[in-house]
Amino acid sequence: MPRKKELSFEESLEKLETIVKTMESGDSSLKELMENYTEGIKLGETCLKELAKAEAALDTVVSVEDGRVTETPLDIKGE
Repeated sequence: MPRKKELSFEESLEKLETIVKTMESGDSSLKELMENYTEGIKLGETCLKELAKAEAALDTVVSVEDGRVTETPLDIKGE
C-alpha cells in the first residue's frame, strides 16, 4: 500500500484555512463538522510541530573555525 505524501507546512496551513472557512460558513452537517474538526486538529498539530522545528533551527548559531563546525544555542537577552 503506498504511503501518503506528507503535506508541507504551507499545504497544511492552506488546507486548515479552507477547513476553517467551510466550518464558519454554517453550511455543513454535524457529521461534516466533526470530520473537519478532526482533520483540522491534526493539521494544526502538524503546523505547530513544523514551526517548533523551524524555531529550534533559528535558535542555533552555526560557526566555522579552522574547518570545524560549531553549533551554539542562540542567547537572546530578555527571553
